[in-house]
Amino acid sequence: MVTKINVWRTGAIAFLIIVIAGGIAWHQELLDFSDVGPPGNAIMVIAPYKYAGTWVFDDESTGLNKEPFVSGIPELIDELVKDIPDAEKGFRLLFSTQPFPGHTHKLTWRRGDKSGNWYYAEQYDKEGWLCPALFRYYDEAPKEIYIKAEKL
Repeated sequence: MVTKINVWRTGAIAFLIIVIAGGIAWHQELLDFSDVGPPGNAIMVIAPYKYAGTWVFDDESTGLNKEPFVSGIPELIDELVKDIPDAEKGFRLLFSTQPFPGHTHKLTWRRGDKSGNWYYAEQYDKEGWLCPALFRYYDEAPKEIYIKAEKL
């Protein structure tokens, strides 16, 4: 009986010490979880809209405001949303580095340049350039990006 109580008491004390040490380390900012991001198959979402004649998007979580799409991407978006009423006022764009249920398009990495990356949309036989804002979502340029556009 005494042995069982001592084992239980020792285990409880060890658990409390671990919890307290973890709490102190977290409070003192000794535990760094900043590099923990979403898994590779996480589906992300932005809501592009037309501003000053081009497609842009805002994403408060990444610090982007009226971030423009340029160099071929606006034309790809025009194709992507041609059946979405009032898309210019905003639409939902889901994207992921992994195929997800319901994705409708795939962008394939072609090449990088000094600051951005070129992607090819086989369905439209067109390519477009994604600027360095891509790195607000990914550590490196994904080889494939799966997308779906939806009405808001």
